[in-house]
Amino acid sequence: MAPITRLFDFPYHQLSKNNLKACLVTKYDGVWVKTSTQEYINKANTISRALLRLGVQKNDKIAIISSNNRTEWHIMDIGILQVGAQNVPIYPTISEDDYEYILNHSEAKYCFVSDEEVFRKVNNIKGKVPYLIDIYSFNTLNHCTNWNTLLELGKDESNQDEVEALKNSVKGSDLATIIYTSGTTGRPKGVMLSHNNIVSNVLDSASRIPFEEGKSIALSFLPICHIYERMVTYIYQFYSCSIYFGESIEKIGDNVKEVRPTVMTGVPRLTEKVYEKIIAKGSELTGIKKKLFFWAVQVGERYEPYGANGWWYELQLKIARKLIFSKWKEGLGGRLDLIVNGSAAMQHRLLRIFAAAEIYIMEGYGLSETSPVIAVNDMRNHGFKIGTVGRIIDNVEVKIAPDGEILCKGPNVMMGYYKDEKLTQEAIVDGYFHTGDIGEIDSEGFLKITDRKKEMFKTSGGKYIAPQLLENAMKQSRFIEQIMVIGDGEKMPAAFIQPNFAFVKEWAALHKIPVGQTNAETSANPKVKERIEQEVNEINKKFGHWEQIKRIELTPDVWSVDGGQLTPTLKLKRKAVMELYKELYQKIYG
Repeated sequence: MAPITRLFDFPYHQLSKNNLKACLVTKYDGVWVKTSTQEYINKANTISRALLRLGVQKNDKIAIISSNNRTEWHIMDIGILQVGAQNVPIYPTISEDDYEYILNHSEAKYCFVSDEEVFRKVNNIKGKVPYLIDIYSFNTLNHCTNWNTLLELGKDESNQDEVEALKNSVKGSDLATIIYTSGTTGRPKGVMLSHNNIVSNVLDSASRIPFEEGKSIALSFLPICHIYERMVTYIYQFYSCSIYFGESIEKIGDNVKEVRPTVMTGVPRLTEKVYEKIIAKGSELTGIKKKLFFWAVQVGERYEPYGANGWWYELQLKIARKLIFSKWKEGLGGRLDLIVNGSAAMQHRLLRIFAAAEIYIMEGYGLSETSPVIAVNDMRNHGFKIGTVGRIIDNVEVKIAPDGEILCKGPNVMMGYYKDEKLTQEAIVDGYFHTGDIGEIDSEGFLKITDRKKEMFKTSGGKYIAPQLLENAMKQSRFIEQIMVIGDGEKMPAAFIQPNFAFVKEWAALHKIPVGQTNAETSANPKVKERIEQEVNEINKKFGHWEQIKRIELTPDVWSVDGGQLTPTLKLKRKAVMELYKELYQKIYG
C-alpha cells in the first residue's frame, strides 16, 4: 500500500482495506442516505473532471460554506485537492463583511454554499468580489446553480488522465487549505496548511484514539470548516469508520439516539448542556429514585482513573453504573464510549462524572496553526490525567518558554499566514510556533494549560489574574451559564455573568420568587443576583484573595454566536462582550 502523503490519499487508503457501504451518511428529508467508499471516490473524481472543464487550475482557491456537515462537503474537498487547487472552508455564521474580506483575500474563484441563508449572504457581496466567477449550492435553490450540474459536467471520463497527472504532481509539501481563524479580535487570519501538516497530524494523533477498524461509528457535527473536526474526519477515514453527519446542533440529541455512535467530538459547552438536561431529569424524580440518582452523581464526582480510589470506591462505582449511569449511556445511544474534546477547557467535575458513567471525555489541545493537535489524553496505558490535555503526540516537540508560553515545533506547524510574512515571522521563531497559551509539563509528561497569555491581566495592585481558571470554576454552578472575568488595570477582579435562565426560573418557582417573564426581568431581580453572588463567593474560596471576584453584574442576553459574544467554536469574544456591556463595566468600576 502506498504511503499516505496527501489528504486525498485517505479515501483510497480506506478503499484498499474496506469498501464501506456507509462511508459518509447524511440525512435528507428525514432519511439517512449512505455513500460507499467507492462512490465517494467516484464522485470526487467526477468533481475533479468538472472543475478542470470549468478552467480551474493548480493553486486556484475554492471556498465552501456549509451550515451543516454533509457528504457533499467531503466529495468537494477531495475533488478540489486532487487537481492541486485549495479548499478554503468558511464559517457560515460570520458577517457579510467577513465573507467579503475572506473571499477577496483568498481570491476564491468559485464558492459552494449549503443553503438559502448562506447563498443570500454571499450573493449580497458578490459584486464586491471581483475574483468570484460563480456560486453553486448543495440544496436546491431557486436562483443558484446546483452542484449536481458539476456531477453532470464531470460524467464524461475522457479527461480523467489529466486528473491523474495532476494528482501525481501534488506533493505533501504543497498548500492544501487556508483556514481563516474566527479570531476573538480583528480580521480573520488565513492559516496556510500543507497536505503534510494535516496528514502528519492525522497519523501522529490516530494512535491515541481507540478505534475498531471498520467497526466504529462516528457522529460528526462540530463545524467542518474548523480544522479540529476536519482533521478528525480524516482519522475516521483512515480507520474506516462510518461517518454520520448530525443535522444541526439542536438535533444532536435525536441524532445520537438514531445513529448510536461509538465516538464523537465535542466542546465543553455542549457537554455541559447534556449534563444539565440529565440533572434536570434527575431532579424530577422522587423518593428513593431521586436519592439514588444524586448518590451516583456524588460517586461520579470522586472518580479517579485506574482504580486509584481503592476497592470500596470501585464497588460503589460498579453499583452506580448498574443502577444509574447505564441509563445515561442508553440515553446517548448505548454505544458512546468516547468524546474527544477540544476548543476550551472542560470542568474537571464533568470529566470525572462522565468517566464514571463510562463515557470518556478525552481532552486534547491544539490550534489551527498546528493542524491542530499538539497533545491529547488516551484512556489506555495510563495516558489519561484529569486536569491536563494529555501527553504530547508523536513527532511533535513542545517546550515551555521562560514566561510560561507553550512553544511547538513539528511537521504539524503551519506554512505561515497567507499574505502576511510579518505576522508569520512573529508567530514562528527558530521553527517554534508561539501558541500564546501558558502551560507546564508535569513529571509524567502531561501538558497542562493554565491560561491564554493575551487574556491574563494585572490588577492595579500588580497581581496577575488568569481569567479562564476563574471562569471554568464558576461555570460549575448550575446558576451560571456564561461568565467573563474583567479587571485589567482595576483594583479588583469582577465579572459579567449570563445566568442559566432556565435553571434560575425553576429555582425561583420552587422558592416562590417572582422573577418576571423575560430574561431582562430575571437578570434585574435583586434576589437572583444575591443567590448568584452566594455561588460566586463559595467558589471564590478556592482562589487566592487577590484573584477572587469581588463584584458581579448579570446580563439580560443569552450569549451566542449570532449575538456576537461567542466565536463559532463557542469561545468568548472578550472584546465584543466588553464593548456590549460598557455600562455594566462603569457600574462596577465607576
